[in-house]
Amino acid sequence: NNQAMIVAGMIVGASGSILTNLMAKAMNRSIPAIVAGGFGGGGAAAAVGDGTAKTAKATSAADAAIQMAYANQVIVVPGYGLAVAQAQHAVKEMAKLLESKGVEVKYAIHPVAGRMPGHMNVLLAEADVEYDAMKEMDDINDEFSRTDVTLVIGANDVTNPAARNDPSSPIHGMPILNVDQSKSVIVLKRSMNSGFAGIDNPLFFADTTSMLFGDAKKSVSEVTEELKAL
Repeated sequence: NNQAMIVAGMIVGASGSILTNLMAKAMNRSIPAIVAGGFGGGGAAAAVGDGTAKTAKATSAADAAIQMAYANQVIVVPGYGLAVAQAQHAVKEMAKLLESKGVEVKYAIHPVAGRMPGHMNVLLAEADVEYDAMKEMDDINDEFSRTDVTLVIGANDVTNPAARNDPSSPIHGMPILNVDQSKSVIVLKRSMNSGFAGIDNPLFFADTTSMLFGDAKKSVSEVTEELKAL
C-alpha cells in the first residue's frame, strides 16, 4: 500500500510539473517569476491608456443577436466564465442556429483559458463542437481583423491588449488572442471585475466593444431565443 501511494504521489507530482511548465510557457513567464510575483494588485479604477476614466458600453441579447445574425463570421472566445456557468451546450445550440443562417462560427482557444491547458477543448468537445471548429491561438489570431463579430464568453486576461501594447503592464509579453482587432466585440461577463491578473482590460472600454452582463449560460440562451425570432 505504501508503495502504491508513493507511485501515485510521483505520478501526481510529475503531472503537476508538466501542467505548470505548459502554463508558464503559454503565459511567457518563468516558473520562479510566477511563484514569486504573480501579477497585478487588483481593484484599480477603470482607466485606459493615459489613465482617463472610461465607461463600458452595455448591450442587450436582442442587439447581440442582430449583430451576429447578419455577420459573415463569428469567433467565439471561451474562458473560465463559460466553465463556471456550464454554458458549453447553450453555446453549441446558439452556434448551430447561426450556422443555419449562413454564419461561419469558429472557436478561438487560448492555451491558458480556464484552469488548465485544454480545459476549453474538453468542455466544447463535451457539447459536440466539431474539432475542426476549435482553433488554437496561433492558427486563428490573424483572422480576428477580418471577423465581423467576436463573442467573448467569460474570458478576461487572455484577451487583454495591454499584454501587447503596454510595456508597463504586469502581463506585458504574454501571448493573447487578438480580439481587439475584430470589427465588433461582444463580451459576456457577470460584472466589470478584473480577471486572475487583477488588472483592468482596455478591451472592455473600446469603442467597438459592448458588454452583455449576466450569467453566461442565461445570456447565451437569451441570445439564442432572439436569433430564433429573426
